Amino acid sequence: MADSPAFDFVCTKLEGLTDLDRLAARGTVRLALKQAGLEARTVTTDQMRVVLDKVLPPELTARGISNCEVMCIEIAAGLAGLAISAEAETPDAVFKRLGGR
Repeated sequence: MADSPAFDFVCTKLEGLTDLDRLAARGTVRLALKQAGLEARTVTTDQMRVVLDKVLPPELTARGISNCEVMCIEIAAGLAGLAISAEAETPDAVFKRLGGR
């Protein structure tokens, strides 16, 4: 199953703003999501904003990334531009949509 648009967006931004390569950026974000009890394939933009605010900065600091709080605020602001329809659908949402409710 593919990762959510919010996860992909944050990882791409992290790659561009830091010295982390693709694998390190995605792994760091996955670890932050795991700490928050979330998964990369289903995380929403609202959930990702909370992770960017509370969980990801210490993870980035542990990896020697400076100014990570400001960076996370900038990335969170960019998440607002993601279309709500691009959110990963949960199985419940698919069944509700298919059921017409």
